[in-house]
Amino acid sequence: MGLVNGVSVNGHLVNGGLLAGHRAVITGGGSGIGRATARRMAAEGARVTVLDIDGEAASAVAEEIGGHAYRVDVTDYDGLESALHRAAEAMGGLSLLFNNAGTGSIGHIHETTLEEWSRLIAINLTGVFHGFRAGVPLIQAAGGGAIVSTSSISGIRPAAGEAAYSAAKAGVAAMTANAALEYAPDIRVNAVAPGMIRTALTEPLLGGFPHLTERYERSTPLGRLGEPEDIADVVVFLCSEQARFITGQNIVIDGGMTLHGSGVDGVLDEVHKLMGRA
Repeated sequence: MGLVNGVSVNGHLVNGGLLAGHRAVITGGGSGIGRATARRMAAEGARVTVLDIDGEAASAVAEEIGGHAYRVDVTDYDGLESALHRAAEAMGGLSLLFNNAGTGSIGHIHETTLEEWSRLIAINLTGVFHGFRAGVPLIQAAGGGAIVSTSSISGIRPAAGEAAYSAAKAGVAAMTANAALEYAPDIRVNAVAPGMIRTALTEPLLGGFPHLTERYERSTPLGRLGEPEDIADVVVFLCSEQARFITGQNIVIDGGMTLHGSGVDGVLDEVHKLMGRA
């Protein structure tokens, strides 16, 4: 079912909210930042459709918030376009799009396989392009709205070993600026650049190198790692009328980490030590 004013979300009655009347689609919405954003958008009165390559995860989130869910691989343009059209039909239109699906890995440029390079670019950058290409006409048809995409501090302050990931995320920031110019004034377009956030994407790093958590906390002025909700709150703000004069921006949300350097400085060396290559 869709979410409107007066509908219960997790036992709480939604009356109005920052996103009341909006209809949103979130890619990569089955976990982490996407899941937190779906919950937050629903709590603020939006109807939400969750897209994820993990269809069961997407359905679980959608069931929790009273939304819709479709299994989608963002690298498959036809599949994503179809899902967006189905979502718009089910919700009565589309006014908000959060291009959030992404993945990562680490390694030297010369040791990165052609397949791995293509995979990271396809998911992190081309997947966002697919979202714009399929989503913009639907948002225009609904009378306008907002698009937010997930970039990364790695696209601003890369570390060794992040070539494919950081290049893709820098591309997301550039595409955001282009889209903001092309679709104003009807569609506001922004990006969020998360720092070190506790998600499934960062779990291999934080779980595999526990001492890094303490290091990241020390190097972050606000003294902790980020949580998915820290990003979700900013996404909701950017989608709301409160951000009505903000477009074309790449908002860093890192607790101040990049004031001291890149987010994952030294991680490539740690990986090599683990592999006995130091």
